[in-house]
Amino acid sequence: MEEQTNTEEYISIEDFKKIKAQIGKVLVAEAVPDSDKLIRFELDFGEAQPRQILSAIREWYPEPEKLIGKQMLFVVNLAPRKIRGLESNGMLMAVDGIDGAPVFLVAESPVSPGTTVR
Repeated sequence: MEEQTNTEEYISIEDFKKIKAQIGKVLVAEAVPDSDKLIRFELDFGEAQPRQILSAIREWYPEPEKLIGKQMLFVVNLAPRKIRGLESNGMLMAVDGIDGAPVFLVAESPVSPGTTVR
């Protein structure tokens, strides 16, 4: 029997625990002016103020306002990043669907904004 080699790079459980993934409720979803790709989200994570996150999914969601009210999974402890002059404070988590469109990772049942993956 031939030995299988795994080409994936492993991380430790300690590295994995550094990722803070939370459910955010979409309060605002709108196209970023002068961008064909970006949607600007304002999200409720149970914090004092909504959090702004940008995502390059506009190709698949030309009517971003239809995302308002959804509870989706985000990584919230990435370093802030300026994109088109706007600060993004996290990253939307999704997988590629069969057609290449992003498929969101969502809570099966409603949860409180800011619920952390464990």
